[in-house]
Amino acid sequence: MIVIRPVQTSDLDALLELASFAGYGLTTLPHDRELLRKRILKSVRSFQNMTDSPAGEAYLFVAEDVPSGRVVGTSGIVSKVGGFQPFYTYRLETSVHQSEILGVRKEIRTLHLVAEHNGPSEIGSLFLSPDFRRDSNGRVLSLARFLFMAEHVGSFDPIVVAELRGVIDENGRAPFWDAVGRHFFEVDLPKADYLCMVDKRFIADLMPRHPIYIPLLPAIAQEAIGQVHDQTKPALKLVQDEGFRDGGMVDIFDAGPVVTCRLQDIRTVKQSRQGIVAAIVDEVIASPAYLIATTGTDFRACQGPIALTGGVTLHRDVAAALGVKVGDAIRFAPLRGSSI
Repeated sequence: MIVIRPVQTSDLDALLELASFAGYGLTTLPHDRELLRKRILKSVRSFQNMTDSPAGEAYLFVAEDVPSGRVVGTSGIVSKVGGFQPFYTYRLETSVHQSEILGVRKEIRTLHLVAEHNGPSEIGSLFLSPDFRRDSNGRVLSLARFLFMAEHVGSFDPIVVAELRGVIDENGRAPFWDAVGRHFFEVDLPKADYLCMVDKRFIADLMPRHPIYIPLLPAIAQEAIGQVHDQTKPALKLVQDEGFRDGGMVDIFDAGPVVTCRLQDIRTVKQSRQGIVAAIVDEVIASPAYLIATTGTDFRACQGPIALTGGVTLHRDVAAALGVKVGDAIRFAPLRGSSI
């Protein structure tokens, strides 16, 4: 069993090890000790100072293997993107060009740079150690964030986006970057990703302001627009199942898709509800798997069966993983789409 909890300063070495396996394109999990340390400290402050109005707080969660105590994954939420450093995307548009003389009508797709200063909430930083990609662990790691958001709705923007990793190879080469970004920044994609974590001002300094006509790009770059990395396909399917849809935007570096959903329309958020732990038992509970989380300041979440009979009955292992006792409030939702 894995349990999802807020990152702690003592997790730095474990996160650095995870980052070494994440590969290129996962910008929010850099293989850089100092940047990771700053991310952890910002997350700790965000959890300690939650507000009723989102202001760019960054919440980073880790997946901990209960038997070993080993940190095996990460996921995160930014309460609101933009602000001093904008959230940059390309917006996809289609324009019609027509000539009656030639009898030609063309629909031309273009990319328009968008700098969002007052943006939505964003989920990201999703990575799970290959050794633990089983038993619905990836689903738990991803969806636990939505139980946290459901419990603290006022701390997040009404719109949520996910920027998914695009087409990029094991050497950090991306067809879209090679066709567009490289000509303006004169650095490789891993370097540009790193600079984004340090200071995004270079984007405003160098990014082209005019629309980019997609038909003028090499075919391999055109084909990459809106596509995801092979390892990201399960994550795309998961958020689609939760209600996220194509937002008509792509990442400015690798052209990975940006998907969006209203917070209240996210499946886990809609189907979640609060309950009181009425009993903790040792015997097997016959039920589908649920995602279960605490409601207090010490957030913890895991999967397990529940029984609903005048309260919530938990198995002892689940109660121990969550650190809850009889009388405590919890929030829960089906791990997969269904009615409660």
